[in-house]
Amino acid sequence: MLMRKFWPLLMAGSVGAMSVQAAPAQTHELLVGSYTAGASEGIYRVQFDSRTGHFAGPAVLAAKTQNPSWLTVSSDRKRLFVVNENGPGQQDTVGRVSSYRIDPDSRQLHLINQVQSLGNEPTHSSLAADGRFLFVANYSVLEDPGGSLAILPVDAEGRLAAPVQLSAHPASGVNPERQASNHVHSVVSSPDGKYVFANDLGADKTFVYRYDPKANPERPLVPAAVVELPAGSGPRHLLFSADGKHAWLTMEMSAQIAVFDYQDGQLTRTQLVDMAAGQPTSDKAGAALHASADGKFLYVSNRGTANTLLVYSIDPATARLKEIQRRSVEGDHPREFSLDPSGKFLLVANQKSNQIVVIERDTQTGLLGKTVQKLAIDAPSDLKFLM
Repeated sequence: MLMRKFWPLLMAGSVGAMSVQAAPAQTHELLVGSYTAGASEGIYRVQFDSRTGHFAGPAVLAAKTQNPSWLTVSSDRKRLFVVNENGPGQQDTVGRVSSYRIDPDSRQLHLINQVQSLGNEPTHSSLAADGRFLFVANYSVLEDPGGSLAILPVDAEGRLAAPVQLSAHPASGVNPERQASNHVHSVVSSPDGKYVFANDLGADKTFVYRYDPKANPERPLVPAAVVELPAGSGPRHLLFSADGKHAWLTMEMSAQIAVFDYQDGQLTRTQLVDMAAGQPTSDKAGAALHASADGKFLYVSNRGTANTLLVYSIDPATARLKEIQRRSVEGDHPREFSLDPSGKFLLVANQKSNQIVVIERDTQTGLLGKTVQKLAIDAPSDLKFLM
């Protein structure tokens, strides 16, 4: 049963009782993941004001940890799961995953535990819909041992256990330098939680698994299907539409976006959009994608020498894309970005120029406007609001 929260009633003399609603929050806590080869020391936090688009002071260290490149916040905002993108040649050569408790009042982070990911350079994670497992993408820069999908149990307190299942995929070999082995770049669940999709840059495929922990809690993922993608495209990040009927996938190496219809574990491609058609390979480095809360617009970052944000309108019936704007990120290597809770601003993590850029956004047209502020922070890689 859905529990509704009721606010207290106020009495004012002869005036009847009036329900009092809480004013919408204006200031939000933003967590910033980063790479720690330089000046950064881990996860940072900063207050963001959605009225003005400004930060309330500099970013402060929330947790000292190595290469926390991707942050996964639980749906109840009580837990934070972090991939430590370590590997050969780094200070810590072992890929790890960390779990934190988020204090409900202070928003401070308290380490619960840390385990090995059983792979190099874990670059992405996501929680199963029921919260019982964390799915981790071990990218692995080196050909040997290559990448893998790791499944880690999560207990009721947020404590991680060692991976119970590892899955690897055959590489395409189309690009001899980048696709000699598989490189799992991200893993996400379907909106209904019944399927899991592993996007493998090295294989030029998306691998579909059925999520069935009741049948076998030690191996909860069962291979179900394979989605073929253009040769040498390098799939990166997958995003489902709010209604669960469509999906979009960025392909890093070809700087393309694939549009899909989705039903019961099946992705059927309906459109292929070129982000950098006719441009040199150096311009092609597709990365992050996020949709507006109203489902009308899709935003995608392209790195390389392009360093742009592309804005697309979304057809409400088919989810097909139409480009309406290209805008400079005013920095280098926009690895990730986030729309603030109000939808009036878009924040870009420019990894190689060491800054977060805040850009105005028109909520009606979807277009991006002027730059409001730039916040200095070393090698930012991910942005997550705690709402």
